Amino acid sequence: MSKAKPAVFEGNGFPWRELFILVIGPFMAILDGSIVNVAVPKLMAVFGVGTDQVQWVLTAYLLTSGVVIPVSGYLGDVLGYRRMYILSLAAFTLGSLFCGLSWSNTSLVVARVFQAVGGGMLVPISMGMLFKVVPRGKMGMAMGVWGISAMMAPTVGPTLGGYLVDELSWHMIFLINLPVGLLGMFLAAVFLRETPLLKARFDLVGCLLCGAGCFAVLLALSEGQDKGWTSQYIVTLLAAAFFFLLLFVLWELQEEQPMLDVRLLANPVFAASLLTTAVVTIGLFGGLFLVPIFTQNLLGLTPTQTGLLLMPAALASGLMMPISGRLYDKIGAKPLALVGLSVVAYTTWELHKINLDISTHWLQMMMVYRSLGMGLAMMPIGTAGMEAVGARLSGRASAFNNLVRQVSASLGIAFLTYVMTKRQAYHFSWLADGFSWSSPVAYGALQQVKQALALSGDSALAVISLAAQRQAMASAIADTFIVSAVMVAVAIPLSLLLGKKEYVSREQSRRAIKESAGAWSDENHPELQTVVDVEKYVREVRSTWRRAEH
Repeated sequence: MSKAKPAVFEGNGFPWRELFILVIGPFMAILDGSIVNVAVPKLMAVFGVGTDQVQWVLTAYLLTSGVVIPVSGYLGDVLGYRRMYILSLAAFTLGSLFCGLSWSNTSLVVARVFQAVGGGMLVPISMGMLFKVVPRGKMGMAMGVWGISAMMAPTVGPTLGGYLVDELSWHMIFLINLPVGLLGMFLAAVFLRETPLLKARFDLVGCLLCGAGCFAVLLALSEGQDKGWTSQYIVTLLAAAFFFLLLFVLWELQEEQPMLDVRLLANPVFAASLLTTAVVTIGLFGGLFLVPIFTQNLLGLTPTQTGLLLMPAALASGLMMPISGRLYDKIGAKPLALVGLSVVAYTTWELHKINLDISTHWLQMMMVYRSLGMGLAMMPIGTAGMEAVGARLSGRASAFNNLVRQVSASLGIAFLTYVMTKRQAYHFSWLADGFSWSSPVAYGALQQVKQALALSGDSALAVISLAAQRQAMASAIADTFIVSAVMVAVAIPLSLLLGKKEYVSREQSRRAIKESAGAWSDENHPELQTVVDVEKYVREVRSTWRRAEH
């Protein structure tokens, strides 16, 4: 029988080939979400459905991916991360084909569920395998390059999606995934090595409780704005989510082989990383969805124009990520997080100055500065937590990390939308009080509008009312940026808990790789050809790393 090759990269160089392959899947999955958002009006017209029905094209993907993320770490450990990466790519690619061939809104929703099964697991599986492939001491650079997909895809999506929908067909926003997905599967099958398989019992109860809790909370967050946050439907969903997740935590604490090990939160660095990530994600979504609303609804830009406006910001973030990774390998996460989050908090605060007369160049440059701070801070925050739990637990930690990001992103959109709606109503009420026939200033303005547009009194008042609504929305978006900036500022002191960087010399890293590969070769452990005991495996690998460090 042939010898099993270790999954970790061997040699003195950098595993660029493996890293490139592991970037393909997450980039496709994240890009697909922003592309579909642009096509919603077109789908409504093609299928003849309303907003409430077409919304399920987005919601179905969100809910399904939220349910499959927690189980991704277990599947990667038991079936192998290479195998799961290929299977996830296959499911996502096949689901994209089904979406492109859909003939109705219902068929598209079903196809999106299938697509989300693969797409939801691509990010955690890819991240988990990255920590198994890349040697210690090179993790920052690897995560910096890998993170480009997460930072650039949401901005590239609207530009690419707008072009595909306007110039080609809505089918192409899904069918474009086929050649890339097939290429990714081929490269993964040829060049990636399989990770050791762990023998672990499937935690069915934990899977059901976590899946039900995530489904309920994500559905409540996506439907809350339309149904009303105090409606019986939303309150029932939130209450069910609370009890399901509470039972999940209690069950996992007494389970010997948990699906999603909540004991990882006992690691202070990992817990601080997750908390900082959650708070920052909520705040960062102020820029990701408020700026497109402002530019498209108030400035009249198309999705393609908005994408081009934000493209320099995406490029700036992508440029900063590898730089941040190199710096992380040298000085650790804490200084990078402090500086980066401070830049993000300041630039987000500056965005509260936006108004209907704002220069698009100023807005573009402010988003560039903000993205530089994001690129500097976000990768070190996540990588510090992942490294703290060790490479062999990276799969479960990756699932935990991505679940927190998914829920935090949904919570951020829901929370900031709620703030914007409330502030818009407040500003419009304040402006409306000054527009009446009894106000001398308002009366003069109404007369000027009547004469300029040759309108009746009521029509002139309607025009001014529409202008007041636009002004109220602009002011509300500005206020929401203040809230967003405060959220980011709250995360700055949390980054102090990320710990110090432990320097690992090149010789130590090389020796650790050699010992780790040798300790788990076929000669010493032939059971690696099939499965190994998870507890013994983790314990002995940790011991190997500890010996290398000292």
